[in-house]
Amino acid sequence: MTTFTTLPEAPRGGPGPLPFRDPGDHEPLLELRELSVEFRTRDGVARAVDGVSYAVRSGQTLAVLGESGSGKSVTAHAVMGILDTPPAHVTGGQVLFRGRDLLTLPAEERRRVRGAQLAMIFQDALSALNPVLSVGAQLGEMFEVHYGVSRKEARARAVALMDRVRIPGARARVGDYPHQFSGGMRQRIMIAMALALQPALVIADEPTTALDVTVQAQVMDLLDELRREYTMGLVLITHDLGVVADVADTIAVMYAGRIVETAPVRELYRAPAHPYTRGLLQSVPRLDRKGHELPAIKGLPPNLTAVPAGCPFHPRCPVARDICRTDRPPLHRVDDDRTSACHFWEETRDGR
Repeated sequence: MTTFTTLPEAPRGGPGPLPFRDPGDHEPLLELRELSVEFRTRDGVARAVDGVSYAVRSGQTLAVLGESGSGKSVTAHAVMGILDTPPAHVTGGQVLFRGRDLLTLPAEERRRVRGAQLAMIFQDALSALNPVLSVGAQLGEMFEVHYGVSRKEARARAVALMDRVRIPGARARVGDYPHQFSGGMRQRIMIAMALALQPALVIADEPTTALDVTVQAQVMDLLDELRREYTMGLVLITHDLGVVADVADTIAVMYAGRIVETAPVRELYRAPAHPYTRGLLQSVPRLDRKGHELPAIKGLPPNLTAVPAGCPFHPRCPVARDICRTDRPPLHRVDDDRTSACHFWEETRDGR
């Protein structure tokens, strides 16, 4: 199997080492503290991310789950520093990466972090790749810009990357263009680009969207293998609980811009402590329910310019009570590594 060659240090006179310390074994690699993002629109202010906190350690996979519009991708874009401003504005919180707040870094310094320390795999590989450049040129450019290697060496490293993500005939296909690859192969190229500079943390935003289930499994297995091989942190954004069952360590469930539950993956599947999470689990197709109607969560997510008072989920919640309509539930500590933003989390967890 082809592996990465050792990358050279940045040449003298270049940007030099980035000012980050290595976290200890028990310290988060990435930690969000009460992050908030607003979109200022003609219809009002939409708080797309409302006080989100989570942490990821080296070698850990955190899955961020929720329906479209729950704030998953906006949170990731805020971490990467690629929000469209305006209309988006980070209005509060911290994004701590290796102990430093990315939100306070100068623009040039933060740009250097992207790729070298933090990388992102985007949802639509065809749109993210440049259609007029070969995939080898796009991969090799990263080595030329960041490490000053020759074009020949950059092309050789591009081939090695393509081999590593299991693109058949990489040497023959390095000159091909994005449209000449299948959806699954394009996603592998995106993974290769994200890993080119061996970042400490990768954010994968819906990496299996529009792929068939067999290819989905292959892509997820590849990501998990690379995460273990390079001991990198992985944030996996998805709306599909079935995709993350075998690869995630911890799951954070988002609804209306807020974290409503966090739990180790096994605990969340065994006994969800929030009605929204329970609804998501019940809507996952199962082989033992063939022929049965697939349950669905009734209603639609709220308009973020007019989020309901109390618990944002209460208009759709099958167990909502009066307090849910008036009082916003805090994130209750279920146990040492679990939280739930539900007034009645104990009843939900126990299946009552």
